[in-house]
Amino acid sequence: MKTPCSFLAVSLLASASLVGGAATAQTLRTVPVVKGLQDPWAMAFLPDGRLLITEKAGQLRLADAAGQLSAPLAGLPAISAGGQCGLLDVVLDPAFASNQRIFFTFAEPAGSGESGNGTAVGRARLVGDKLEDVRTIFSQKPKISSRNHCGSRIVFDRSGHLLVGLGDRFSGKDEAQNPANHIGKVIRIDADGKAPADNPFVGRAGAAPEVFSLGHRNIQGAALNPATGELWATEHGPQGGDEVNRVQAGRNYGWPVVTYGRNYGIGTRIGETGPKDGFEQPLRHWVPTSVAPSGLAFLSSDRYPGWQGNLFMGTLRGQALIRLTLQGNTVTAEERLLENLGSRIRDVRQGPDGWLYVLTDGSEGQVLRLQR
Repeated sequence: MKTPCSFLAVSLLASASLVGGAATAQTLRTVPVVKGLQDPWAMAFLPDGRLLITEKAGQLRLADAAGQLSAPLAGLPAISAGGQCGLLDVVLDPAFASNQRIFFTFAEPAGSGESGNGTAVGRARLVGDKLEDVRTIFSQKPKISSRNHCGSRIVFDRSGHLLVGLGDRFSGKDEAQNPANHIGKVIRIDADGKAPADNPFVGRAGAAPEVFSLGHRNIQGAALNPATGELWATEHGPQGGDEVNRVQAGRNYGWPVVTYGRNYGIGTRIGETGPKDGFEQPLRHWVPTSVAPSGLAFLSSDRYPGWQGNLFMGTLRGQALIRLTLQGNTVTAEERLLENLGSRIRDVRQGPDGWLYVLTDGSEGQVLRLQR
């Protein structure tokens, strides 16, 4: 589908200040880059100018520079699609130019004699418009019968290992505190799916070696802080309690023992709000109303004066792009952008050209470039 020539002008105004002065507003326009997507979930920029885009139902598509969409690429593994689960994140290997490898997360159905599903990590080579050497390198254990809380985002750390956010599958929330499994965890694996020797729980009795951090509910946004190399992630709370966290090795992020979220409908407390020894407090949380955070990106370019180093977070329920200003590891202010689009924002990335790109959710999903 060709890129439309018309632009939608969007006025971006500050809606909330946490600390300090009001955020600086800018007037941007959204430029449609790709249209006609069905429940898209993630996007990745290829060196040749094309985009890789996942659709939750199980399609992986290519879009060329004119916005023309390919047919779904053949060769993906079996995917358990439904509810919040399906084909999820996709990223390029840092050495993609030489090895052509991509990595993706998906809900993997149980094998013969088993039941349930779980989030898995797949690997493939993208050669032209074809997938080759497709394999599953990691499978979340245990499998759980659920259509909820599959996560999931992939981020490469500076050592070339994959950090992957995994949900608690909703019904498995208490297992988020159990280091022996992958439920409600961030895992750290190498390109073959193995646990690196310097992972925090390697060699510890009763702990899965892939576990990097625990106590997570449902991570749907993650990005590496370019200033520090640390992982930052967003996760959904239940009724309120959405979080932005600085995710560090071996740390416990509380769910469901320490949380600002409340039980759906009745609003009763879940655990404690903290702070509590042994558990990390979020850098920012949202109460009493959830914004449902999704994709996450740090802006490193100078395309938007005054915004370099800010953190941008897509939201589903909030139907906005949230800009967070930072001072070190402290969130100092918040601004809500694109509220008049009326769309759930599933993913946000900085493109190779330095502009921000957002991926809108739904049956008429789009990739939009944000230009001044």
